[in-house]
Amino acid sequence: MHSTHLLLEEPIRMASVLEPSKSSFFPSMTKIVGTLGPKSRSVEVISACLKVGMSVARFDFSWGDVDYHQETLENLKTAVKSTKKLCAVMLDTVGPELQVVNKSGNAISLEADATVILTPDQNKEASSELLPINFTGLAKAVKSGDTIFIGQYLFTGSETTSVWLEVTETQEDDVVCAIKNSATLAGSLFTLHISQVHIDLPTLSEADKDVISKWGVRNKIDFLSLSYTRHAEDVREARDFLSKLGELQQTQIFAKIENIEGLKHFDEILQEADGIILSRGNLGIDLPPEKVFLFQKAAVYKCNTSGKPAVVTRVVDSMTDNLRPTRAEATDVANAVLDGSDAILLGAETLRGLYPVETISTVGRICAEAEKVFNHDLYFKKTVKYVGEPMTHLESIASSAVRAAIKVKASVLICFTSSGRAARLIAKYRPTMPVISVVIPRLKTNQLRWSFTGAFEARQSLIVRGLFPMLADPRHPAESTSATNESVLKVALEYGKASGVIKTHDRVVVCQKVGDASVVKIIELED
Repeated sequence: MHSTHLLLEEPIRMASVLEPSKSSFFPSMTKIVGTLGPKSRSVEVISACLKVGMSVARFDFSWGDVDYHQETLENLKTAVKSTKKLCAVMLDTVGPELQVVNKSGNAISLEADATVILTPDQNKEASSELLPINFTGLAKAVKSGDTIFIGQYLFTGSETTSVWLEVTETQEDDVVCAIKNSATLAGSLFTLHISQVHIDLPTLSEADKDVISKWGVRNKIDFLSLSYTRHAEDVREARDFLSKLGELQQTQIFAKIENIEGLKHFDEILQEADGIILSRGNLGIDLPPEKVFLFQKAAVYKCNTSGKPAVVTRVVDSMTDNLRPTRAEATDVANAVLDGSDAILLGAETLRGLYPVETISTVGRICAEAEKVFNHDLYFKKTVKYVGEPMTHLESIASSAVRAAIKVKASVLICFTSSGRAARLIAKYRPTMPVISVVIPRLKTNQLRWSFTGAFEARQSLIVRGLFPMLADPRHPAESTSATNESVLKVALEYGKASGVIKTHDRVVVCQKVGDASVVKIIELED
């Protein structure tokens, strides 16, 4: 970790604090992942979420059945068509999540200093004295003195909606616990988390596999969020499973780091995964509160240097019920951006929160303000130094394009790509301007029918900071000629003008392939 790691432009002028925030077509370079659920599944609300900056829709399968999520997804497709805003789909697995099952759904009041028993017998009724759970091996996994947390959906740290238990003894399959704080559990399912204890359950459960092979394949999901990733082997197994499902060979796997095990094996997991989700809700229980920021900074730094997206969760919990975030939360979002995060993931805030659209809008505005003071020059130099020499051909072209764009103060950087790799490499250097990634479709066949690639590559860049994709007309061949490149470039420039990021006399840097050569060129736009 470097002492200069807080990438902040010095000094920040006080006048800039008083300037009104400017709205733009791209709300922020940092992307926003919104979880769709009861309060955010209608076409109207999803359309509004897309307009204010949501670029990835997350479907959390720890609740709700396949039909429920399918209905939400159909609404998303309708919203995408009406708003003309691309949106990627992320399937979030349940993984080895332990849950308390409350079949009646009645609120359960737990009093401090009382005793409660956790039992694997799910036929029993949940009450203040007895909580049925979905795991038979708990009594063997824990010992006296261990800490257990129970809360709805995810832990907010609110003493009234989540409870802290301490194991006092085990009786055959049951676990007897002392209640440390008074709380009311409302709902039918609560998450149960045991601090720093290994749970012997597979990371990708049979239920997860069933959902992926049915719902995931049917909807050609862009991202798989692998909950409770503990080892690199978890990612390899998930990738092997996806590769056998044909349609999902291109699906990217984002490893969700939620406990000490995942933290210990972080470097190997990062090597295998396509991106990382820092699940600060559960991680904040396994780690002492004062250590969470250290992990965030170290993990985001490692993601940045390896050119893989880092996604931070649990930033504006209070907006689940309120129109404004707390001052600490607003600062937290900005610091996540200054640390180098690619995306902010909103969970309960949009899933069951009262203000899903306002939450996305507010987070987007905070991100945009933080991006204004992000020290791109320092970041660029550090990234080039880290990559070292000799650079690969692609790396050299990407860094040269960004250097040229910064030097000529280009308003936008346009990259022609078919695999998406060149565009992601450019974004890795964090240019100050948006990168319009023009995805050139490629024609492929399985001897029975023709199909175009490109849609996956375009949508998967929607989680990368600063990258804004557009699909080129499939009639333009991937083998570029001067004529086809010029016509595609014209479309990209028109898109930039319509977006408001390109104006007359602006400079634009274009990165493209001409024959076998990669070319970086600077264009000055005339009237």
